[in-house]
Amino acid sequence: MLSTAFSLLAVLVTVSNAALTKRVACPNGNIVSNKACCALFPVLEDIQKNMFADDGCADAAHATLRVAFHDAIGFSKTKPSFGTGADGSIFIFAEQELSYDANLGIADAFNLEAPFIANHSIGVADFIQFAAAVGLTKCPGVLRPRFLFGRVDATAPAPDGTVPEPFQDVPTILARMADAGFSAAELVALLASHSIAGADDVDPNLSGLPFDSTPSVFDTQFFLETLLKGTLYPGTSGNQGEVETAIAGTLRLQSDSLLARDPATSCLWQANVNNQALMATSFQAAFAKMQVVGQDVSKMVDCSDVIPVPPLLPISDLLAFFPPGLSHSNIQQSCLLPFPILLPTKAGAPETVPPIAQDPATDGPCRDDGSGCVTSFTKST
Repeated sequence: MLSTAFSLLAVLVTVSNAALTKRVACPNGNIVSNKACCALFPVLEDIQKNMFADDGCADAAHATLRVAFHDAIGFSKTKPSFGTGADGSIFIFAEQELSYDANLGIADAFNLEAPFIANHSIGVADFIQFAAAVGLTKCPGVLRPRFLFGRVDATAPAPDGTVPEPFQDVPTILARMADAGFSAAELVALLASHSIAGADDVDPNLSGLPFDSTPSVFDTQFFLETLLKGTLYPGTSGNQGEVETAIAGTLRLQSDSLLARDPATSCLWQANVNNQALMATSFQAAFAKMQVVGQDVSKMVDCSDVIPVPPLLPISDLLAFFPPGLSHSNIQQSCLLPFPILLPTKAGAPETVPPIAQDPATDGPCRDDGSGCVTSFTKST
């Protein structure tokens, strides 16, 4: 009887807490926790239909994710002149910031997103981070991103030198990230984004080169394949920031290769191999932190309930595997902790991974040197 009473009390408490949770109906019928979030639904509907266009985890999703990081990392705990973080400066001052070498290729994201920013009332900073969060939900394996709304847009550009470059050494990269407020573990967590990314600016003769053999799913292959001994280049050798990869058609960044093998980060890297839960949860947390760098979160609204639920990663894709012709013997292990050794090798002959198809919408007047990147959208203040 006493047990039944406690059970009933627990139910009543749960119902009471649910009743106290404020819910608001938006004009379009969606229910959210805060009225301010209703402003995001027209944006969501537009970009889902017209920017991502049901393309799945493709070029548009990659572009929005990349620019979100390049914008947010313009921040320093020690140098106020480095910018105000996730503030939209990379688009608001595009002609200056996109001329920086580290931002080569971000013009694609500007061409893709600028027309949509012009058509909606939310700020530039909010749009950049919202589009990235929505773009992530196109990729199976990602946990639903959190999203805070209400960023203050930039009034000045971030200077050159805030974005880590692929040719830099590990101490330099870790120091830059630490100055922006991120630990080595958080950097490795953020680099899980390379599992669904490709390079457009490292090899001048090739575009859309993926960083692993499964660029359309957010899985741990990137962390495994970066540890394989490199033997070839997808195009020409000698490109700054590029080293040999193990799989035809993929490109390996020098920075990724070094981080995977450096004593400061090798065990953090290896821990992600065949550990989808760790990779997904650590990325979700680091990405949420990245999205509000430099912003006063106490003045922002939690609109995570607007973000769509990502597709689940099929069970068959949860297990990491060695690409055809490769095995544990090809691993260059630096971490002294045990390495997962029971991973299968995919059957068949070695394959060449196809490039990521480039979205035509990324072509436009904005060019890689920053010229033509005129901001016609309204900047919030």
